[in-house]
Amino acid sequence: MLLIGVSLEPRRHRPTERARRADMKIGIIGAGNIGGNLTRRLTALGHDVSVANSRGPHTLKELAEETGATPVRVEEAARGAEIAVVAVPLKAVPDLPSGLFDEAAEGLAVIDTGNYYPRGRDGRIAGIEDEGVTESRWTESRIGHPVVKAFNGTYAQDLLDRHRPKGDPERMALPVAGDDEAAKRKVRDLIEELGFDTVDAGGLDDSWRQQPGSPVYGLRGDVDAVTRALAEASPERQEEFRG
Repeated sequence: MLLIGVSLEPRRHRPTERARRADMKIGIIGAGNIGGNLTRRLTALGHDVSVANSRGPHTLKELAEETGATPVRVEEAARGAEIAVVAVPLKAVPDLPSGLFDEAAEGLAVIDTGNYYPRGRDGRIAGIEDEGVTESRWTESRIGHPVVKAFNGTYAQDLLDRHRPKGDPERMALPVAGDDEAAKRKVRDLIEELGFDTVDAGGLDDSWRQQPGSPVYGLRGDVDAVTRALAEASPERQEEFRG
């Protein structure tokens, strides 16, 4: 989830937009910039959204009143969900409760929006730096469920301001990586419903192409621009993203 340059000025979005297909139950774990704005957009599209954070449902009262989302405990966030979004700092991933997805709907797709920021937030994570696994593969191994990497290089404010209808020349594209093709298709469909095109960035072991420091990270481009940026990526981690 890309935070740099995000405007924190509050914007209120009432649930007036309607989904074109059947509404889904979606659980969002983390109510920061990305989690909060996904809550705003997805409720506006008519989806049934449960949202949780580490501080408890009582701290989400304002967001719930604004959006109509249901504030819940983290343990309850994915209950019955068809899609769950993990939008917490990487350092908090190991602290997520075990069995988090046990009561989710069959065919659950889990979106990982996270990024590894070793300096100033996450600290050094040996599994990522020493073993060379991608950030989302590391997250997947900690939560015990396959993930689809998406939204990690997206400015949070763009979720509110830069969505466009299909075919609009200013419509942005977002990269999406994952091993489970059915889950990836579900996530890509949701992103397109949100007003963005998507580019298949390959499997989870290819997701280094969209990690911090890559050409596509923070890119506000169309399908062609995102496709080029993914192809130009280097697997070498930049110094500023090393612990």
